[in-house]
Amino acid sequence: MTYNSSLDSFCGSTFWDSNLTWYTENPDFTPCFQKTVLVWVPCAYMWLAALVDIYHIVSSREGNIPWNKLNISKLVIALSLVVLQILNLILVTYASSREENKIYDADFYEPVVKLLTLMLCITIICYNRKYGVMTSGVLFIFWLLLILAGLPQLRTEIVNYDPNNSGYARYTFASYIVYYTLVIIMFILSCFADLPPRDTPYTYDKTQSPEKRSNVPSELTFSWFDPLVLTGFRRTLKEEDLWPLNPEMTSKEVVPRFEKYWQRATQKQAKSADTNASTTDATAPINQKQSTKPISILPVLCLTFGYQFLFAVFLKIIHDLLIFVSPQLLEHIIGFIQGDDPVWKGYVYAVSMFLCCIVQSLFLGQYFINLSVISIQIKNALCSVVYKKALSLSNAARKESTTGEIINLMSTDIDKICDLTFINMIWSAPLQIALALYFLWGVLGPSVMAGLAVIIILMPFNGVLAGFQEKMQSKLMLYKDQRIKLMSEVLNGIKVLKMYAWEESFENQILRIRNKELAVLKKIAILTSFMIFIWICTPFLVSLMSFTCFVLVNDTEVLDSKRAFVALSLFNILRFPMFMLPNVISDIIQASVSLKRLNKFLNSEELDVNAIEHNPDEKHQIVVENGHFTWGDHESKAVLKNINLQIPRGSLVAVVGGVGSGKTSLVSALLGDMDKLSGRINIKGNIAYVSQQAWIQNATLQNNILFDQPLDKNKYKNVIEACALATDLEILAGGDQTEIGEKGINLSGGQKQRVSLARAVYCDADNYFLDDPLSAVDSHVGKHIFDKVLGPSGLLKNKTRVWVTHNVSYLAQTDLVVVLRDGEVSEAGSYQQLLEKKGAFAEFLLHHLSIAETSSATQDLEGIKNDLENKLGSDFQRKLQLARSLSLRSAASEAEVLEAGDHTQDTQAKDKEGATEDEKAFDQLIEDEKTESGKVKLEVYMHYLSKVGIKSAIATVIMYIVLHTLQISVNFWLAIWSNDDKMLVNGTVDTQRRDMYLGVYGGLGFGQALASLFTDLMPFLACWRAAKILHALMLNNVLKSPLQFFEVTPVGRLLSRFSKDVETVDNSLSWEISNTLSGIFEVIGTVFVISYSTPMFMIVILPIAAMYYMIQRFYVPTTRQLMRIESVARSPAYSHFNESILGATIIRAFGVKDRFVIESQQKVDYYQSVHYLSKVSDRWLAIRLETVGGLIIFFAALFAVMARETISPGLAGLSISYTLEITQTLSWLVQMMSGLETDIVAVERMKEYAEIKQEAAWTVANGPPAEWPATGALQLERLTLAYRAGAEPALREVTCAVAPRDKLGIVGRTGAGKSTLTLGLFRIVEAVGGRILIDGLDIAAMGLHQLRSRITIIPQDPVLFSGTLRMNLDPFETFSDEDIWRALEYAHLKPFVQGLPAGLRHEVAEGGENLSVGQRQLVCLARALLRKTPLLVLDEATAAVDLETDELIQKTIRSEFAACTVLTIAHRLNTIMDSTKVMVLDKGQLVEFAPPEQLLKDKNSLFYSMAKDAGLVN
Repeated sequence: MTYNSSLDSFCGSTFWDSNLTWYTENPDFTPCFQKTVLVWVPCAYMWLAALVDIYHIVSSREGNIPWNKLNISKLVIALSLVVLQILNLILVTYASSREENKIYDADFYEPVVKLLTLMLCITIICYNRKYGVMTSGVLFIFWLLLILAGLPQLRTEIVNYDPNNSGYARYTFASYIVYYTLVIIMFILSCFADLPPRDTPYTYDKTQSPEKRSNVPSELTFSWFDPLVLTGFRRTLKEEDLWPLNPEMTSKEVVPRFEKYWQRATQKQAKSADTNASTTDATAPINQKQSTKPISILPVLCLTFGYQFLFAVFLKIIHDLLIFVSPQLLEHIIGFIQGDDPVWKGYVYAVSMFLCCIVQSLFLGQYFINLSVISIQIKNALCSVVYKKALSLSNAARKESTTGEIINLMSTDIDKICDLTFINMIWSAPLQIALALYFLWGVLGPSVMAGLAVIIILMPFNGVLAGFQEKMQSKLMLYKDQRIKLMSEVLNGIKVLKMYAWEESFENQILRIRNKELAVLKKIAILTSFMIFIWICTPFLVSLMSFTCFVLVNDTEVLDSKRAFVALSLFNILRFPMFMLPNVISDIIQASVSLKRLNKFLNSEELDVNAIEHNPDEKHQIVVENGHFTWGDHESKAVLKNINLQIPRGSLVAVVGGVGSGKTSLVSALLGDMDKLSGRINIKGNIAYVSQQAWIQNATLQNNILFDQPLDKNKYKNVIEACALATDLEILAGGDQTEIGEKGINLSGGQKQRVSLARAVYCDADNYFLDDPLSAVDSHVGKHIFDKVLGPSGLLKNKTRVWVTHNVSYLAQTDLVVVLRDGEVSEAGSYQQLLEKKGAFAEFLLHHLSIAETSSATQDLEGIKNDLENKLGSDFQRKLQLARSLSLRSAASEAEVLEAGDHTQDTQAKDKEGATEDEKAFDQLIEDEKTESGKVKLEVYMHYLSKVGIKSAIATVIMYIVLHTLQISVNFWLAIWSNDDKMLVNGTVDTQRRDMYLGVYGGLGFGQALASLFTDLMPFLACWRAAKILHALMLNNVLKSPLQFFEVTPVGRLLSRFSKDVETVDNSLSWEISNTLSGIFEVIGTVFVISYSTPMFMIVILPIAAMYYMIQRFYVPTTRQLMRIESVARSPAYSHFNESILGATIIRAFGVKDRFVIESQQKVDYYQSVHYLSKVSDRWLAIRLETVGGLIIFFAALFAVMARETISPGLAGLSISYTLEITQTLSWLVQMMSGLETDIVAVERMKEYAEIKQEAAWTVANGPPAEWPATGALQLERLTLAYRAGAEPALREVTCAVAPRDKLGIVGRTGAGKSTLTLGLFRIVEAVGGRILIDGLDIAAMGLHQLRSRITIIPQDPVLFSGTLRMNLDPFETFSDEDIWRALEYAHLKPFVQGLPAGLRHEVAEGGENLSVGQRQLVCLARALLRKTPLLVLDEATAAVDLETDELIQKTIRSEFAACTVLTIAHRLNTIMDSTKVMVLDKGQLVEFAPPEQLLKDKNSLFYSMAKDAGLVN
């Protein structure tokens, strides 16, 4: 059959002849077709696809690839091809001028089109070299197309060659052979990548990813990943084996792009806000928050990454179209088996199916990897902006976002937004459904409308379920936030929880939230199962309705094999988009919830960076004029009012005042941390800040001090000396290279404070803001620091210093004293001026004198006393008497009491013994996170299985067997039905037979649908149960771990287990288990069906299975280890994030925000590089498995073609339609299995923490009686304490007895073992020898809670938890409100709490941030008063508070605990001068034990020398 076309005259011969090409035993194309279509198609592709290369060239930031053999060869051969085409054109022109040769237009156009296209290629080759593009996929495909399109002409030229032909014909032959050879060479050359460019803006690491330098075939098949797979197969992968991200994907490149568009959106918003403001009534007050619409990150993301995303969309469209080629080929194969076409057609169909599968796989691979790159870039951009935002939140915004919530944004919400992989399914699924219905119409005709009706009816169901799911998801995230927030606080305050025996209460609080979370999870599981049920039923219902309609409407047509199985393969194609659509909808719902949360956070208010001016022309160094400041937003009332200050350069300003007078607030206002309501601040020069509670990084001590400044050895040495750190460096095993744990856990309060001060001094700023830096250090250390650092002759003598202090003895040496009262400056002036005023300052000093007089150390205050006497004259004695009567002989002077060292946590003693026990103890305090290696151990699976329940597991497997048996039965029944020859009787359908077939088909199908509902629900519910148990076990065990565990485990790592790993066990595992089981049974079913249909297939089962196994064996170890490294790489990013949020004020004050942002970006980049490699490993696997799947399709089709005489069309259709599913199933299965194996690591990690060594039991059966301890008598019998078994004891052979109601003071120099003793008393550290008896009972014989709940401690650091004030005082709710009010009254907090709107229900912020440090300490006192046990331990509870609070605490302890035994660890000797007895410890041994008066009489005693050092004796 010839086809007449205008091209016939164009070529001078027939354009298309079906008899030559199709209906023949020896197919060929016509010469005209060869010269036109087969030349124009590759060239047209080249002109269109060149746009992609032009985009790469334009967007490339690299350039100048050196000339080398490869690019010179490419250029030479391309030029040769151009020359060849020019010769061809000349010859054609010459031939046309001669009469004997008839030359047509096609002969002219062929060389011209080729010539122009080759010149385009040469241009691209040159520009690629110039702009550093090393490979070109476009050129690779072009040369490949030329080879394939040229094959028919090559065959024609060779077949038609005759040496006797004319010269022109012989030239044409030779020219084509040369042309074809050169094209093949060009194709081979384009398989190699060029050298790297010389000019590049990127900085490359030593190890580089081979991806950037890989060639096109390697990129298409991900072969560049082979070295890593081989390494992972041979041995366990290590971090150093991995490659960093390509520079274009790093935060450094991506964030500026994102910020450019974010800035534009911000400016646009500001403009629209201005417009609104101008159109609103000018007199109306504008609430800024209401008037501006928040910026959404979605449009910004679209602008930043839109072009890349569109390319992915293009790849997806091609892939979706290719899916529908296979059913068309299937139709031809069934037709081939039924008919008597030439055999070559069957082979063409089989090969075409294989090629179609491979091309589809290549497109899908590139689509997914493109999306992974976009996803990583989005995560990098968002993590960076969230981090930056977290460092600059205003106070009002900070109250709304807790640390836990911000970390959740980073760990969960950003991930959900980055899971863009399926968002394309929103248009892709409807496209696939529409195409499937179009092709189905061609097969079944209008009957397909019945199927469409089913889809339309079922669609709304999904919408309703999806709506429910959104609500559930929001609820779930809310509970998750609450749980992580509480968990974070529990971990941060674990020491206090243990000492108070409060773990159970907090465990119950966490479990209460967890149970709410689990209830929502269960509902989501049931919902999901219903959604899957609907979507598994839908394709079956569609096929049932369509087939039913078809057979009932047509009396003369039967459902033959061709119709049935082509329709079935199209229905199977329908399954995937219809199954994915609900998932995508739910993903989009989750992402939209996360998007809202992220938008809310990124639109929250920031601190005003312009609140503080830096005008260098200002006369004074620091100026505040009419300043009004608040901690809330602009509507809240001012905390600081009418602040007016002028501070000259180089002066030392002391800020004094009572508790809550606003001293810290003033410093915060100067730092720009408060909201300025009105007024003006100007500060010249840069700032260094020392906070009241030191912020220490998890780094070496030296790095904490240098704070990323270059090391100047002399300056560093001077700073260490001045800040009194030299002796500490001697004690620490690693000196200044000792690694400091999170939050400085292995340093004492005083050491942290001095490190914090050293950091500020080293930074050499112009202005120093010091918030009571001497509070946590001993007095003689304080004096040293004042003299060497702060005072008139200190290191900072020429700097401007604003110093909040309670230490009155140094006030005479300051240049200016600012007295604050109720947030206002009540007085300001020099020390002498203020004394002369006889106002608030004089009262403040009198108050101090009255407190200090009672302690025996008033020499430092003699000067102040004389000054007051001179200024006040006759009034002096009267006012002093009044102050004395007010203070009720309470002794607690902070000003002049000194002792030989500050409170050292026992970890320090640990460091000391660690040096002898283990030489490298100092190298690392924080243990490296354990990365399991090799296969996940069987015991982990068994552990999980035991939590799932054996019965549930067996029932689930049985349900899967039932489901897949029914599924295969349905399809076999269809094959039998379509093969039935007896359906037509005399040209009409046998209705009885038809109804029988239809009834059985429907019945089996409904059985399958029903089975699927239970099959889906069972794994979800079983895994839900396991998730519940695993979390409860881990939580319980972590809370029962000894305190040492928390000292070596960063909070970030623990939080990662409780957030990310729990999330995995909650959500991912159930999906993966369900999908793995489904995949396994589907593969078994497919192999069974193919082998049954074409037994010859069994020959290739083994080789294919071997290939499949080999690929999996290479892939799984690599991907498993990558996932493990990834989960470990996540923690440092979160820990750094957590640390930065806590230290945000200091980071801002020092002006190092940019450096911290870069550090955070580097940590996120590293984590992302591992994540990217695991995504690549998935693609590496998919390409190889889809090739295996392609082989299965090929062999099934090939054997069906070969057995056309013996196989029925129905079985052939069944067999091949099954194989069309196999590629997806195989790759899905391995990914799910490896996903399961990598996610089961979460179970492994939770199991690890559920099995760590526990401390002793909380309660024991034969514990102490209920009334124990009655008197609080304490006996130590040869007590020896060590931090680890076999370590050097921190306390040795201590024996002594403390009588009931005695007041014992415990003193000793740094590292003497004072704190170790209290830890021994609470059994935080267990005795290795001897024993402790309380009221005659050995504490080692009772449960920890039975002991800890009966003795009380007021710890050094006041720790509060978010929740009500009442919960903070009484978490077990054992006391009445009256008891609590009484305790608050004695703790001097009653007026404060009564003044709060919510009273006892007042919400305490995270870490107690909305209370001052003094108030927090008083809350701890109230806790002790509530418990009022006969034994009280004071761990220098007043070290961090001002004198007023100190006085209140001492007064209460003396009156309320008079009947108790009180042990005071003294850091300042005056607090224990009225003790019954004093215990002096030295180097872990008891050296003196007697009343203080007795020890002071002995001038050789250690206590006397300490008292002398402290100035308590003359």
